[in-house]
Amino acid sequence: MREQIVHSTARITMDADQRFEYLVLTVAPGERVADARMRLSEHAEYGKWELTRSVHLYGGTRKFWMRRRVMRVRSTLYSAE
Repeated sequence: MREQIVHSTARITMDADQRFEYLVLTVAPGERVADARMRLSEHAEYGKWELTRSVHLYGGTRKFWMRRRVMRVRSTLYSAE
């Protein structure tokens, strides 16, 4: 099983602060689907990922795309000048 995080450069919605990062999970034909399902549920529960797309390719390979919103945090510290 292979995992790859991809950062989005395109804006998905009209709001400028809403960007997503994507996690692509690739499962080889010989691997169990139950293991992939367990890994997807762990990412969703603990990493706040949501399943966006899944594809079953001709050779038996499966690909799953998960995404989560990137939060922009502003500093709340007061800078004394």
